[in-house]
Amino acid sequence: MPLTLDTSNTNLVSIPLDSRMQAAVLYGQEDVRLETVPIPSLAAGELLVRVRTALTCGTDVKVYRRGYHAKMIQPPALFGHELAGDVVALGDGIVGFRPGDRVVAANSAPCDECFYCRRGQQNLCEDLLFNNGAYAEYIRLPERIVRKNTYRIPDALSYKDAALVEPLACALRGLDEANVRPGDSVVVLGLGPIGLMFVRLAKAVYDARVIAVARRREQIERALELGADEGAAIDRSVELSNDRALIRQIKALTAGRGADIVFEAIGRPESWELSTQLVRKGGLINFFGGCPAGTKVGLDTGLLHYSEITCKASFHFTPFHIRRALQLLSDGYINAKHLVTHEQPLSELPHVLHELAHRGSGQIKTAIIP
Repeated sequence: MPLTLDTSNTNLVSIPLDSRMQAAVLYGQEDVRLETVPIPSLAAGELLVRVRTALTCGTDVKVYRRGYHAKMIQPPALFGHELAGDVVALGDGIVGFRPGDRVVAANSAPCDECFYCRRGQQNLCEDLLFNNGAYAEYIRLPERIVRKNTYRIPDALSYKDAALVEPLACALRGLDEANVRPGDSVVVLGLGPIGLMFVRLAKAVYDARVIAVARRREQIERALELGADEGAAIDRSVELSNDRALIRQIKALTAGRGADIVFEAIGRPESWELSTQLVRKGGLINFFGGCPAGTKVGLDTGLLHYSEITCKASFHFTPFHIRRALQLLSDGYINAKHLVTHEQPLSELPHVLHELAHRGSGQIKTAIIP
């Protein structure tokens, strides 16, 4: 259908129907290419958004390494899912948005009708609609995402701040699922972007006592800057699941008991197993980090049973958590300065992903500016 543009707004440009754009296309394992593709056409209820900022994400790095994500993206496909930008065109029937609006959109929306949605588990929706294509000049937002999970950006927030909404919502749901309470001792195992969000939120929002655990000292130092009370280093010389020095250190910091709650944010079988050694009797582990497909984990059943350890896992978010994340960003609890360490043009995305996948290079999140 023709694109409906408000040409009276001087911040917008007219987009001819045959226009094309630069976009990142995922073709397979470590195969992301920048290509010139058509600007998406719009169906009823859809929005075309000019991407102002897209953020790199640990999930995108995993997808880059593996070449696909069973639930979210199958190649060849447009790539990227954390974004903020400006509405530039409207599909028929749009109510509530207009060209020029600054917006942030989640990368999914539930049906609100299936078994799981009716029970408040919208993240497990049987028809969860995903959207990709943030690493591009423009992105099409499907009607359901427009209707259920797209929001105007408050004036005080930058595009970089707003683009944090989706991963922040995931972390918020993990914290809610763990029922974190003021004063709880919380171990965050793994200090990538999500781990650092756990640190910041557990301290600033939930008033927990936070112990940050990672391999690299610079990661621990950043966690301390974000509010962690203590830091503990993983012993690089031993198998992760058998890091006795770390286990002793966590016990020493928690009166010999272990943490009330452990957030596993590494996503390796060994770190899942290690988590059971860091939590107290009657405590809770949130296995947040997703392990590679087909992975098996060996857990001590006697330890889990006789210590009454609760094991949970968190996947994705709900629209409620997206709205709450946007409010926390607006209230200043967390912002892009805490997590976005680099900025690069879209042309550098393949190099950025390669560096994140193989070297880390000190980057937490990189803002990709189309």
